[in-house]
Amino acid sequence: MKIINKDEFEKVNIFGTGKPNVDYAKYFIGDSFLNPLTEFGISPVFLANVTFEPSCRNNWHIHHADKGGGQILICTAGEGWYQEEGKEAVSLKAGMVIVISSNVKHWHGAKKDSWFSHIAIEVPGENTSNEWCEPVTDEEYNNL
Repeated sequence: MKIINKDEFEKVNIFGTGKPNVDYAKYFIGDSFLNPLTEFGISPVFLANVTFEPSCRNNWHIHHADKGGGQILICTAGEGWYQEEGKEAVSLKAGMVIVISSNVKHWHGAKKDSWFSHIAIEVPGENTSNEWCEPVTDEEYNNL
């Protein structure tokens, strides 16, 4: 369900918007918010609810790993997009799960006319790292 009104969105964003994602703001177009659900370094798996304002998206990026790794997105509220390099974008809605293999270049974010949240799960692996790449251009995004 598309939700443009933030107050309406807050009613269905069951894991909470959290705080402005200032540490990673340079890798996003638009405003995003982060609400950690597990404590990084304490829990064996890090989970966070990531919220995107309408039109917000992260840069192309890669979750590198020699073995295992990658990311899982559990869509929880609003509508968004997910796209792997060289493939068509996938329309995201609450209840969908996206499994992203390690070493796959991709991006994700909100649709133009909806707030969007997903739980991001960092999959454990060997020699994992994240590589932030170029922004998703307005031309790429507006052609979805």
